[in-house]
Amino acid sequence: MKKTLLAEFTAREGTQDEVARLIGDYALTVREEEGNLAFDVYTKAAHPRSFWIFEVYRDEDAFQAHLKAPYGAPFNAALVPLIEEDASELTFLSALTVSDT
Repeated sequence: MKKTLLAEFTAREGTQDEVARLIGDYALTVREEEGNLAFDVYTKAAHPRSFWIFEVYRDEDAFQAHLKAPYGAPFNAALVPLIEEDASELTFLSALTVSDT
């Protein structure tokens, strides 16, 4: 079963460009992971310091491999001083099954 989540955080005033560069570089790396199906980065149109990352992994094992990747901790260490929250806020999502009948 796919593992899908939304990660959210807000860049501190004046750090938006650095956060965008950092998350952009990280996205390119994560997208290369074997079990990653999506890593899409967004900002809110009305609040461009608010970042949303939509992530999809093949399954729980792929997500756990992502968490254990050697580049994750350095990324988070660089990100935390640049954002308002203590860490990214994660929301895990479940797909809704929709039938066409």
